Amino acid sequence: MGAQQAGPFRRPTPQEVAAAAGRGLADVIGPGLRVLFCGFNPGLYSAAVGLPFARKGSRFWPALHGGGFTDRELHPWEHDELLRQGLGITSLSNRATARADELTSAELVAGVTGLAVKAQRYRPRWVAILGVTAYRIAFVRPRAGLGPQPDRLGPARLWVLPNPSGLNAHFPLPALTAEFGKLRQEIDG
Repeated sequence: MGAQQAGPFRRPTPQEVAAAAGRGLADVIGPGLRVLFCGFNPGLYSAAVGLPFARKGSRFWPALHGGGFTDRELHPWEHDELLRQGLGITSLSNRATARADELTSAELVAGVTGLAVKAQRYRPRWVAILGVTAYRIAFVRPRAGLGPQPDRLGPARLWVLPNPSGLNAHFPLPALTAEFGKLRQEIDG
């Protein structure tokens, strides 16, 4: 896990955001998580500040709370609280880009190997892939849909959630939250 900030971060300049291209981002991960959420890759803004889903207006945090995973909406710098809730964050590719479509299919497929190593090492109950397109490409499942998947990564079961990016117009926040809630209900029974 990378350096944490105790409070809100300084907003990066446009030049700092642009300079974050290709930079990586530390995982928020620990042993025995309920869910390890896995995005495509870090965005430039997140890489610039060193925190996942850091852009103001990120829909990940409200969907996580609205779906019942947290008792309040967490902030990107609250790694310790996220881990206390049994939740973590990683990416298929750790190369920051402006848009997910800048990643190659080969990068996403290769990312499954690293994700499998993390799942074996940290043993989350579930790995939730954030984006059906990423899952279809990375796991070579072109017809996959949202929800539970037949694949496993070590001991972890797989679930596909919609990509929380604001660019995903197919899933407004209430629909995104409902999908997160389906996973939480499956986990908590």
